[in-house]
Amino acid sequence: MTEKAKTAETIIVGAGISGLALASFLRRERADASVLVLEAGATAGGAIRSFQGDGYLTEWAPHGFLDNGAESDELVDMAGLRGELLQAPLKEYVRYLCIDGRLQLVPQTPPKIMLAPLMGWGDKIGVVARDIFRPYFDGEPSVADWVRRRFGAAMLPFADAVYTGTYAGDIDELRIDGTMPALRALEKEHGSVIFSILARIREKRKNAAAENNAGKKRGIPIMQNFKGGMERWPLALAEPLQAAGVLRLNTQVQTVQREGDEWMLHTSQGDFRCRELALALPINAALALLRASAGLPVPEIPVPGVAEARLANVALGFGPEAQIPFGFGYLTSKKEGRFALGALFSSHMFPGRTPEGGQLLEALVGGRRNPDYLDLDDEEIIRRTLADLRGLMELPAEPRFAKVLRCVATIPQADGAYLQLLRWREAAGQACPRLHLLGFGWRGIGINEMAREAKALALKLLGRAEAESNVLKGVYV
Repeated sequence: MTEKAKTAETIIVGAGISGLALASFLRRERADASVLVLEAGATAGGAIRSFQGDGYLTEWAPHGFLDNGAESDELVDMAGLRGELLQAPLKEYVRYLCIDGRLQLVPQTPPKIMLAPLMGWGDKIGVVARDIFRPYFDGEPSVADWVRRRFGAAMLPFADAVYTGTYAGDIDELRIDGTMPALRALEKEHGSVIFSILARIREKRKNAAAENNAGKKRGIPIMQNFKGGMERWPLALAEPLQAAGVLRLNTQVQTVQREGDEWMLHTSQGDFRCRELALALPINAALALLRASAGLPVPEIPVPGVAEARLANVALGFGPEAQIPFGFGYLTSKKEGRFALGALFSSHMFPGRTPEGGQLLEALVGGRRNPDYLDLDDEEIIRRTLADLRGLMELPAEPRFAKVLRCVATIPQADGAYLQLLRWREAAGQACPRLHLLGFGWRGIGINEMAREAKALALKLLGRAEAESNVLKGVYV
């Protein structure tokens, strides 16, 4: 006898931060919400994983999140982790760029940046002049083409470093409309980025009193993590869901079918039925599931998928004798030809990451720039990373701790295929309004962006949709 399919009003596929956030928001807004979360793995959390060994605490993938996302802030409270939150204000923890083979401090405000010796005065004047007098750049240009036209070639190494730190990507392939859609909208409205910034400053000043009265955070944001590492967050969100029978682990969704007004999901643990289906998966994983499911009432997927970047995090522990500059860390551009893409000075920002008196560096290797580096064995990666870092700071002959964390999760790239998929997702939503695609990469790659989209979808499913808008992302080197 065939077992009857288990049912719920909403089924969420994937228990990464997007799926957990969607389920948590639904249950907070409506305690009796009929929802199930199906996760293929043995644990929740997706890309968010922490590593502890020999007294050191480090991260496999996300190393923190900014405090300027209201939805993420709500999720911290829903997880009961307010007391475990660690904060490193970016105003205090300076950042560096590797320029001409040495670390140069990046000031925090535009006026100070203009005065800093990061480029010559001729290039600085050229940046301002081009932006003010160049018209809006039509089409869907790459980040490199847009920066070159908008500001000039002198800005390319800086843009390269910034996008290395966010997407581990290639600025010749990434699209500015995919990575900074709100900035592009402002550019079109005001004619230049500088005029856009000035308009936002005027708007902020006009609304300053209202923002202060509402208790909104202003200024340079704060980087946040948890005493037990980033993994504490998804595990704490998952705990009440699992206790309530809402979260089911080790449940691989194999195919989905549309049957009348409902969805039928065929999984490794039997069949499930629902009215609303949310695929809270990275872009390519969601596309693979949809392709494996014949006869769905959605338009044909126009591209195979998006390119992805892979990284290794090289965690290096030292004693107090290591001369690690104070601050957040550094990034480097392709022009510098270095082995590591950059490094985080983790023990400066977050206490409790090392044994007493220790220091921790986390260097990032690979990405779209150097994918072949990940083919090296761990010993060689550690050796070459140490040689690279020693060219920028004084380090002991040997680290006290060394570990290569090869990230299983990949970073979806906002390239031309990505822009096609965004248009396809909108068309798919119109053709099949009870299918919802969210998760890593769809609306961005930051935790705040995923939390924002999860809450918006939760309110929509509950009939309380709010108007969506692009949020202008700050650039924090």
